[in-house]
Amino acid sequence: MSRIGKKPIQIPKGVTVKVAADAVEVQGPKGKLRQPIPAGIKFAQRSEDGASTLVATPERQDKDIKKFYGLARSLVANAVTGVTEGFKKELDIVGIGYRAELKGKQVTFSLGYSHPIVFDIPAGIDITIDKQTHIVVTGVDRQLVGQVAANIRRMRKPDPYKQKGVRYTGEQLKKKVGKTGA
Repeated sequence: MSRIGKKPIQIPKGVTVKVAADAVEVQGPKGKLRQPIPAGIKFAQRSEDGASTLVATPERQDKDIKKFYGLARSLVANAVTGVTEGFKKELDIVGIGYRAELKGKQVTFSLGYSHPIVFDIPAGIDITIDKQTHIVVTGVDRQLVGQVAANIRRMRKPDPYKQKGVRYTGEQLKKKVGKTGA
């Protein structure tokens, strides 16, 4: 049995959870998420002393179901956290002349190419830009926030030699030593 799957999910006040046969719908102050559940995993909502919890249980002790047990619990826990607090990824643009500009629902990047790159912001994601070089991606869906941040980083990956490009805030690059003329 999964140790992660056994842990109950605490449901904060102001969050409503509806458990269906194939998905769990979570609604909170920041938004609404629908998380599909793998087949063979059931969720049950319990209330004790005014605190509400959500517990995952496998339908049977099968090797194929056990491998999705902890995953299903983590995905639903991320949905509960997303609708209450939200998720955030921060990126930095490093390089002379590299910058980003927000125009409506699009971000225009100047990353040293011969043309600007226009990035459409997906629904459910908010992007803020500070000083043209610091980007903050926020949203309620953890997977979508991470994917949008990865897509932005992919536009100009950080160069280990010149240390230029788009990187996560706090990301440590391993600086490579150039060739020596010996």
